[in-house]
Amino acid sequence: VQLQASGGGLVQVGGSLRLSCAASGRAHSRAGKGWFRQAPGGRREFVASISGNGEDKFYADSVKGRFTISRDNAKNTVDLQMDNLKPEDTAVYYCSTEPPTWEYWGQGTPVTVSS
Repeated sequence: VQLQASGGGLVQVGGSLRLSCAASGRAHSRAGKGWFRQAPGGRREFVASISGNGEDKFYADSVKGRFTISRDNAKNTVDLQMDNLKPEDTAVYYCSTEPPTWEYWGQGTPVTVSS
């Protein structure tokens, strides 16, 4: 299973970014998928997840109302639309699949929010 995340970058406070993660190999297109992040010096934390059929979505309290997770099972991708970004959103963002153990991880894409 390979997960390739992209879309990170430098953005100003209040700006937006859209992250995308493409799964390949033996990745099941209908497995649950999620996004996590790790800030400098911090621990990896949950950001958002989406069920296999896309109907159930969960968000960390810190991103509710600002981030939106979505998926395209035909393309085996999961996206994270991030709006109204804050400096505390600065982190490396990772996509993952196969909950609840989150068996597989991508390489991470860095997001920096400047104030």
